[in-house]
Amino acid sequence: MIMRRSLRLGSITMIMLMAVLVWSITLETCIARRGRHWRHNHRSSSDLSDSLSSKKPKTHTHHSHHSSHNNNHNHHQKSKPKPKPKLKTPAKGDHNNSPVVSRPPKFQPPSLPPLKGSKIFNVMDFGAKGDGKCDDTKAFEGAWAAACKVEASMMIIPPDYTFLVGPISFSGPYCQANIVFQLDGTIIAPTDAKSWGKGLMWWIDFTKLKGIKVQGKGVIDGRGSGWWQQDYPFIDGETKLIVPLNNSVHQNTPMPIRSELDWKMPSIKPTALRFYGSVGVEVSGITIQNSPQCHLKFDNCVDVLVHDMVVSSPGDSPNTDGIHLQNTRDVLIHSSTLACGDDCISIQTGCSNVYIHNINCGPGHGISIGSLGKDSTKACVSNITVRDVAMHNTMTGVRIKTWQGGVGSVKGILFSNIQLNEVQLPIVIDQFYCDHTTCKNQTSAVAVEGVTYEKIKGTYTVKPVHFACSDDFPCVDVQLSGIELKPVQERYHMYDPFCWQTFGELNTPTLPPIDCLQIGKPARNRVQSDHDVC
Repeated sequence: MIMRRSLRLGSITMIMLMAVLVWSITLETCIARRGRHWRHNHRSSSDLSDSLSSKKPKTHTHHSHHSSHNNNHNHHQKSKPKPKPKLKTPAKGDHNNSPVVSRPPKFQPPSLPPLKGSKIFNVMDFGAKGDGKCDDTKAFEGAWAAACKVEASMMIIPPDYTFLVGPISFSGPYCQANIVFQLDGTIIAPTDAKSWGKGLMWWIDFTKLKGIKVQGKGVIDGRGSGWWQQDYPFIDGETKLIVPLNNSVHQNTPMPIRSELDWKMPSIKPTALRFYGSVGVEVSGITIQNSPQCHLKFDNCVDVLVHDMVVSSPGDSPNTDGIHLQNTRDVLIHSSTLACGDDCISIQTGCSNVYIHNINCGPGHGISIGSLGKDSTKACVSNITVRDVAMHNTMTGVRIKTWQGGVGSVKGILFSNIQLNEVQLPIVIDQFYCDHTTCKNQTSAVAVEGVTYEKIKGTYTVKPVHFACSDDFPCVDVQLSGIELKPVQERYHMYDPFCWQTFGELNTPTLPPIDCLQIGKPARNRVQSDHDVC
């Protein structure tokens, strides 16, 4: 009996030991399996982050489930680690078969409003649609109102969107300084007359700001073809000097059909982009095209920098100056391409200390100072340098134009290293400027003195030099050197150099000879009153 009991106890003990052994093995396996699942989940959290950034959580869930299923299937067999699959960038327009992890787009607007204290304000966060159809003016106004309150803030107009924006003013003077307007998308103007009321002088306006910067790779498109038709044909004051060989040349090419307009536009045409009363202005990188009138204007500004920008409009678009300066000083413009239907750069009254270089101009009417003194007004322009400029197929090259009856002066002007290709009138001073059929003869004039032309070379198609100065206020101290201009017969009558009441010096021989320039100073020269002197 005792022997039987001991055997029974031994059997029970053996069974318990075997049970403990089996339990420990199972526990170890479970821990191992748990470890594998932990590592898998750790990797999935990274994938989840990427998936959230591309806003495709469903795809990530499918991936996690699939991986978990594989782990359960291979519980009792050791498999070789699989190489990581190569990520594929989804094809454009493919939204249904996107990969698990997608590369983020170049620019992805945040979906939430900017955090308190943020310095970046994206128009998409303020309700902009960017589809080119919905009016995004309110969104732009909202983004600006927020950026205006923060110093050194940035208002973002993202790429790959087209924003329809009506007349808008980004104004101070209570805005903080050094705001950046980052333009990488496209802004288009409305083409219906209702949006413009009775007519406005500008479309996009920056007023009374300090340190404002407009930069980026975006486009401002004025869609101005409908406005142009109302001014067509446009007559420049120098048109009278261009006489065609065949009268058919005078026949103007029809403007494009006004397909974008619902009805007639207002007679007052807006400038595409204007800066007024601002200090420390910079414009770079952007393209302004098809403006109803002037493309880029600075009025009453100080410390202006323009570089690496493009202006683009047809050569027959009327009165579409590229860059227009008025009552503005301390200006640097360089490294830009300007194509338009009027002056590539126009320098008006009140401008001084302007330096322009490395400009590609054409088509257009060249680089002009003026017109000045219209309606017997006073005009003062001084210390202007234009150098290292290429002009092709422009009406004029470098020009000074003033109206009869004006007062004031133009002085301290340098035109240097200007390369010309088939320019009709390369060098012009015209103190009888008139863009009407007739203008009243008057004795007073804006005085022109101290103008230097050096290294002006290339080809012309009408007349190499046209100096038409006032009898009472002749042009004085006109310096010429390194002038080499060769004729190219096209479709116009060609003429020799012309000078009237122009005095100065020929510092080197010129081609062609400019024998009409009077050497020295005039015997008499009417003196302006103290009121008229700048």
